[in-house]
Amino acid sequence: MALELSARTFHTTAFLFVLIFCAQASLAAEGAVVDPHAPHVSFHFQDKEMDFAFGSLILGATSAGGCEIGEAFATAARIKDGDASSWQAEWLKMAQRAEVRGDKALAGSHKVSARQQLLRASYYYRAAMVSMLPDDPRLTDTAGRSRALMLRAGQLMEPRIEYVEIPLAGGWMQGLFRKAAKGVKPAKTLILIGGAETYAEDLYFFIAPQAFARGYNFLTVDLPGQGLTPLEGKVFRPAMDAPIRAVLDYALSRPDVDRARLAVYGISSGGGFAPQATMDEPRIKALVMNNCVVDAAPGVAKMAVAKATPEVVAGWTSFKRQTNQGIAWRFGVDINNLPGLVEANEGFRFDPARVSAPALVLVSNGEYGNEEIRRQTALCMDGLASAHKKLVVTPAEEGASNHCIMENRSLMGQEVFDWLDEVLR
Repeated sequence: MALELSARTFHTTAFLFVLIFCAQASLAAEGAVVDPHAPHVSFHFQDKEMDFAFGSLILGATSAGGCEIGEAFATAARIKDGDASSWQAEWLKMAQRAEVRGDKALAGSHKVSARQQLLRASYYYRAAMVSMLPDDPRLTDTAGRSRALMLRAGQLMEPRIEYVEIPLAGGWMQGLFRKAAKGVKPAKTLILIGGAETYAEDLYFFIAPQAFARGYNFLTVDLPGQGLTPLEGKVFRPAMDAPIRAVLDYALSRPDVDRARLAVYGISSGGGFAPQATMDEPRIKALVMNNCVVDAAPGVAKMAVAKATPEVVAGWTSFKRQTNQGIAWRFGVDINNLPGLVEANEGFRFDPARVSAPALVLVSNGEYGNEEIRRQTALCMDGLASAHKKLVVTPAEEGASNHCIMENRSLMGQEVFDWLDEVLR
């Protein structure tokens, strides 16, 4: 079972954690470097960046209906290890196969089959974009196909998935909403905030089906910097609280959202965005961070990109190079200046003392083995103003060691919703 730490026991057990993880040679070797894309178990590929994407992003979505194991491994078998172009080509082919099957099922009025196929087709198109650069002419069309298929599948659900547009600074943030049940009875609501490389479709497959099963409305959007917003010149800026508060405004304007039971969950970089918006914000009744990012720049300074000179990058696989360049693009950094991500992350911080809402911090076993992750977790847990705060470190022996616990979303969801159910009674 997952290891749980209350604020009272946090200091007592912290030393024990250090001893345990220092005894694990594989984690100790990684302790000096922050690597969110490190696969702490081996899935298929020799290229670590590609193996993480395959095991965590893709296989991890299986329980949420975004992947079928046979399709995933059949695709992986045709991909050249570490090659970005090969990855893109094979996931596009599998996406097209699933889309054709979905269309055929729908034409025959087989709605369940169609919904399942179209959902997987949506996510396979999304998988192809993992290593696409912003100047790739296929990017916009592929993202459009992914969203269109998600919405087509969503029309075969009851209640249906709604496409939403939320105003912000003269433009719009686009995303997805699905209510917990028919009608307008107010229900508990989860707003999911993504990280530095997410699309709204990712976040649906991260946890949405688990939210529906537990009677929660689900809302997520592409904030500035996410999805295709950088094509419009909208990149990540330190003040991420403003767009999230606009999402709150929208959610609380709906009659089917219970104002007294609204939670915000931030994953990856969203573990810094979400608490920033929760500071001095009484409308957020519960906050989940996976994991917490109190101050982004020191963490990025310990990542491989901080020393990624052109000479270093020349030795990377095309997949590793292009996935990292995609992140740079989202922060408004020249894609050939990856060390610029350190400066770009200056100012992405929050003050835990100004977060009074009940708070849950999740950290995977593998990430908690890192010195910088432990430091930021301690800053968060020590500083949170709420008396109702909890830390959960998920165990490697249950396959819950990778970034954001993406390879065991059932366990992750259980920890999140069991806690939320207690807090939002």
